[in-house]
Amino acid sequence: MPLSCVNNGGPASLIRLERVPQLEVEAPLSQAAQFALACWQARPGEVLTVVDPDMTAYRARITSIDPAGAACTPFQRLPGAVESPLRIEVYQSLPDRERFELVLQKLTELGVVRMVPLESSHSATLEERDARQKKSHRWPEVVSKASRQCRRAMLPELMPVHSFAEALDRAAPTELKLMLYEGHVLWSFTEGFGSFRPQSVALLVGPEGGFSPAEVEQAQATGFMPVSLGPRILRTETAAIVAAALLQSYLGDMR
Repeated sequence: MPLSCVNNGGPASLIRLERVPQLEVEAPLSQAAQFALACWQARPGEVLTVVDPDMTAYRARITSIDPAGAACTPFQRLPGAVESPLRIEVYQSLPDRERFELVLQKLTELGVVRMVPLESSHSATLEERDARQKKSHRWPEVVSKASRQCRRAMLPELMPVHSFAEALDRAAPTELKLMLYEGHVLWSFTEGFGSFRPQSVALLVGPEGGFSPAEVEQAQATGFMPVSLGPRILRTETAAIVAAALLQSYLGDMR
């Protein structure tokens, strides 16, 4: 895919220590860790989550960032991994107004690793949204602030706005593909994965008007399974948040 991440998220944003640290002792950071600090736009004095070679997480204060090198002082060992073992990617049809910022914030808190805004038949377009008030340039900042607040070790990837076809292509490598669908379906959300325990899941979320029949057919042809979140019609942002939480509850790290 030619479209690349717009916020420097993903594994390169992990601030990795070269060895298991001693608490309250300053640790030098490698060039790769310095690149990760740049992804976070970190500043000296800021507290972030870092990981050691065993992926044990620590809270650490960044003590220096300069051309000669960077360093941090870990002061708290966290009790468990902060990044989920389940890779969740959410493909979200653009909603109206500021609701996409809420989606970005909550999906970050829920441990989603990739968020892909997309334009579908019944969704808003980026041009329509930004014509009223340009806010899409703020989306990386929303993700960064949410990642700091919930102590993520890695910035989730925020992708540029995709077409529907581009989104389906992007989701192709995932092991399980679920399409949230308001029409008649054979499976509930949890029946969509049953006893299968995938390591990666793609969620396809429609706009307020739902997906068109042609889009449903197109998604199914690429491996997406239409599933239902229950008898009530949820707003698009509610559906995305609920579905991500359910995946973490059944398959991820919220059990």
